[in-house]
Amino acid sequence: MPKAFQDYYPESTAHCYGCGRLNEHGHHFQTFWDGAESLTRYTPDAHHTAVPGYVYGGLLASLIDCHSTGTAAAALYRAEGREMDTLPALRCVTASLHVDYLKPTPLNIPLEVRGRVKEVRGRKVIVESTVYANGIATVRGEVIAVQIPDDFQF
Repeated sequence: MPKAFQDYYPESTAHCYGCGRLNEHGHHFQTFWDGAESLTRYTPDAHHTAVPGYVYGGLLASLIDCHSTGTAAAALYRAEGREMDTLPALRCVTASLHVDYLKPTPLNIPLEVRGRVKEVRGRKVIVESTVYANGIATVRGEVIAVQIPDDFQF
């Protein structure tokens, strides 16, 4: 099985609550290429409840956010014709997050997030991502992600 985009993040940037592999309390979202699109699968648990039977919107926003920033980092590598295990490491953070909740998202079923890179311009990447529950779009979001600058302090 291929490594997730997030598995390539250096230790200094792998602590995100949503997708950081080093955050023992986090969600550990994992994103992969699926052709021209990116793909994350995640099954919310009962404690992710908004109202009985449905997922809390903050979790869905986190899913859009982390999926999109992972996709943005992978898109920067692709734009440079590089593999994700090459240095210097590329990592993105969110500059803007817009989320539209289209339908209630049911709990305890696998969700699929599909992302599409709309634009890569220098250090900025725009990604549109959609959450699907049983093949039905329930959430759509757009993230403007920016590459972490070299002089960013950790």
